[in-house]
Amino acid sequence: MAKNISTTQDGDEFIVSFKDTHNTIVNAMRRIILDEVPTFAIEDVEVVKNESPLYSETVAHRLGLVPLKTDLKSYNFKESCTCGGVGCALCEVKLTLAQKEEGYVFSGSIKSDDPQIVPADMNIPITKLFPGNELELNLKAVLGRGRVHAKWAPAHTYLKEGDKNEVNLVIESFGQLDSKDIYNNAIDILVEKINELESNL
Repeated sequence: MAKNISTTQDGDEFIVSFKDTHNTIVNAMRRIILDEVPTFAIEDVEVVKNESPLYSETVAHRLGLVPLKTDLKSYNFKESCTCGGVGCALCEVKLTLAQKEEGYVFSGSIKSDDPQIVPADMNIPITKLFPGNELELNLKAVLGRGRVHAKWAPAHTYLKEGDKNEVNLVIESFGQLDSKDIYNNAIDILVEKINELESNL
């Protein structure tokens, strides 16, 4: 794919440098990262009690955008799971969010049945409770891809010009997966797509 590829870590940025490689190839990697590398996100929200100032739909939308640490080895996509998409321990994770205390409700209050699938950032504000208010929610998280909804996108990624004949692919993870793991998963997906294309020719 490229004559020379090198990687560096610069703070939160994982940089993949491609030398003598056409921009379209590097951009294909960028698109695969955004659209195809799977992550966990909250998909279903059951509202038991919501006495916060925000509509339940707004709270659910905010929860869906909370990045969840992702374990790709232990779970299936719901649509391809052996349960037939009904939902089981192999394709979904159950979480809860309950708070009675006055003040802000943060993502760190989300409790998960799987300690590997938890918020990547514990300080994301969800809503606020005033004296006497309560919030109680039952949640389900599933694997998904960014091409279906942006909440499953694993990173912010873009191209940046480097030295002569060099293009840099910059990956800034949202926290679901390590940036290097995101890149390695994107490579596997690209190879799989190429093999599928060759088999159909």
